[in-house]
Amino acid sequence: MKLSVGIDWGSKSHAVCVLDSEGKRLLEREVPHRGDGIQDFVAKLRELAGGDMSSVSAAMEAPHGVMVEALLEAGATVYSLNPKQLDRFRDRHSVAGAKDDDLDAYVLACSLQSDRVLFRLVTLPSPELMRLSALSRSYEVATAQVLSLSNQLGEHLRRYYPQMLELGDWHEEPWLWLLFKAAPTPESVPALPQSKVQQILTAKRIRRITAAQVLKKLKQTPLPVAPGVAEAAALQVTSLLAMLQVAHEQRSDCSRQMKALLTTFSKPVEVDSPEKAHHDAALLLSLPGIGVHNGAVMLTEARAALQARDYQALRRLAGVAPVSQRTGGRSKRPHVVRRYACNHRLREAFYHCGRVASQYDPRSKQHYRELRARGHTHGRAVRGVVDRLLKVLIAVLKSEVPYSAEKRAPRLAAAA
Repeated sequence: MKLSVGIDWGSKSHAVCVLDSEGKRLLEREVPHRGDGIQDFVAKLRELAGGDMSSVSAAMEAPHGVMVEALLEAGATVYSLNPKQLDRFRDRHSVAGAKDDDLDAYVLACSLQSDRVLFRLVTLPSPELMRLSALSRSYEVATAQVLSLSNQLGEHLRRYYPQMLELGDWHEEPWLWLLFKAAPTPESVPALPQSKVQQILTAKRIRRITAAQVLKKLKQTPLPVAPGVAEAAALQVTSLLAMLQVAHEQRSDCSRQMKALLTTFSKPVEVDSPEKAHHDAALLLSLPGIGVHNGAVMLTEARAALQARDYQALRRLAGVAPVSQRTGGRSKRPHVVRRYACNHRLREAFYHCGRVASQYDPRSKQHYRELRARGHTHGRAVRGVVDRLLKVLIAVLKSEVPYSAEKRAPRLAAAA
């Protein structure tokens, strides 16, 4: 390594500091967040390195962005660092608590030379994985919008039309939206024919309730409200319903695209193919409790750990591995607490995976009950289920054989 580069990312400009192998500052400047500014900076780095960009190592907090992509495309090595660690490194250079962009850039470059083992190597995923990551994030945004809009909608309905809420969940049953359009107020229910309700139920394939039961529910005694309240609330519900339909369609579209991408990834590839990681999708989705969205999050957020088949890295990323704290007190036993410093998107995905597996997978259900019988809380028991599933996942990835509950059943019976 000839050059160490520290970059403090900014929305309008980036503070950079370049050190040689002896720690001498060769360059300190502000790089504007423009195409020509970043290109000029990369050209200057190439000049300082004598044309050999492979001898350049750069460090920054964010493991993504245009600066990361520009340096990787130029042939440099890029590392990322957690902001908490950067804060500790900064204290080594300024005990007074000083903090500015230029100092952070210098601290990153200097720490990269002295403590490179604490930095994480950054690599660019394939274009398909980038697309899958964008779809999974868009799916989460659309889901949050659906829940928020349905909650607002429910508050207005609770004000004058609570019997409409008793028919189902408004955030996931579109047939209720059509029913509301047909009868937006309790006063309009007597004019609603049973054939219209049956048509809505048939179109959305609803069989758990009949048209007669729907009308009976809607014809319950309405709430006594002031004149004009029902009409005003119905206007607000209609406005929110239009936004809810758009968010629901966006979420469904993201789900379809993610499913199509995961199907493409699941096709067998050559052993020495650079896209070998895509084959992991079929192995990953074979485990119980992993759906389309959770599988997409795992493939994109835990890409490096899955490719390395690193069980401990997966435990730390998912927040499953506990944190032990031991001091010089009387007790020699370490105090074990839950890990909060982890990838929160990955933690949530694995939590839902463990929750579903503990309900439908016999082995996971048994393990969950054993942990609960020992006095563990629900969250702790689910993390225990996830920890066991991670061991199974690593074994599946190493053997490249999809998970099968039928194959495990004879061994479990013999062990019992």
